[in-house]
Amino acid sequence: MPKISRKADHMPASPIRKLVPFAEQAKKTGVKIYHLNIGQPDIETPSTMLDAIKNSDIKVLEYSHSAGFESYRTKLAEYYKSFRINVEATDIIITTGGSEAISIAMMTCFDPGDELIIPEPFYANYNGFSCAADLVIKPVRSFIETGFALPPIAEFEKLITPKTKGIMICNPGNPTGYLYSREELELLKDLVKKHDLYLLSDEVYREFCYDGKEYVSVMHLEGIDNNVILLDSISKRYSACGARIGALISKNKAFMSAALKFAQARLSPPTFGQIGGEAALKTPKSYFEKVSREYVSRRDFVVEALNKIDGVFCPKPSGAFYCIARLPIDHADSFCQWLLEKFSFQGRTVMLAPATGFYSTPGAGTDEVRIAYVLNLEDLKQAMICLDEALKVYPGRKLKATSAIRQL
Repeated sequence: MPKISRKADHMPASPIRKLVPFAEQAKKTGVKIYHLNIGQPDIETPSTMLDAIKNSDIKVLEYSHSAGFESYRTKLAEYYKSFRINVEATDIIITTGGSEAISIAMMTCFDPGDELIIPEPFYANYNGFSCAADLVIKPVRSFIETGFALPPIAEFEKLITPKTKGIMICNPGNPTGYLYSREELELLKDLVKKHDLYLLSDEVYREFCYDGKEYVSVMHLEGIDNNVILLDSISKRYSACGARIGALISKNKAFMSAALKFAQARLSPPTFGQIGGEAALKTPKSYFEKVSREYVSRRDFVVEALNKIDGVFCPKPSGAFYCIARLPIDHADSFCQWLLEKFSFQGRTVMLAPATGFYSTPGAGTDEVRIAYVLNLEDLKQAMICLDEALKVYPGRKLKATSAIRQL
């Protein structure tokens, strides 16, 4: 039998989706599962978007331009300008989800063996995209004690070698919910200029910044236009994950010209997704204000509930709809599987994402989980009750040092 490629063998499984078989089996036994493992919002998709797709009078479903509909890119440029991101339609390539934007960016920027520095924990699929593009991720560690703030620039400097070609961030962050400040981004800008690196920024959660904190894009940074690549998606801001529409944005003409060749190779992005995405630009501001208030209330409840559980610590995120919590457990992978295989409370359990899959450093994140607060408040309340009860009986629960001493 022919062997699969080394690349396929090394391709990491999704830490978010690999527990699905256990969840499916639990459901077959009648257990209700609260899904906090994946960033799939329960917020309704705007009617402007859905109506445009439903009312389309297309007679032939043709290819679009490889860069996407010009009308969509023109209107999308105006959307970005509302965030003081001054780009034109020619600076935008529409992609099949944010995933393809990341993939094309990596293939365009890096040669096999080149190195990309990313603060960890980071979106797990960056590992997969980098594997497919044959580049090497060099993680720089951020810590839960600081809320996952940007690591000191000196830590980035330590990792720079002749093979280093770029830095990548997610802002606001998945999986941490951390929102980088202007001061932190200015430090990155200086480092990028000093070493002439690419700066890739995944900013799909820009609509979700809380507590009056400022969203700062890498495209707001002066003097590095040719270094900056912005990665985007409509999945989260319109609760339209299934539309599979993203965008790759840069003022670097050479980069955009090269990236278009990869876009041409896959022919064109989805037509109906683009129709919906273009119509969604008419979504009123009131929609986002309502959604933001809802996420703030969910965040506040979840973070407070987590920190009330004995042995649990969770910093308060300022963006996106995720948080990472440290739990008193032996190993996150074992605990998350145990929740689905062997635990239920009143016929219910909770599905979490082990944080180990969001780190590139071996052994990191073993006592952390990512929680997506994408369910309504009542479901979140029940989920937190399940988690509290689970930690009381989990066989691999870590004892506090003081408790261990008393037992000696």
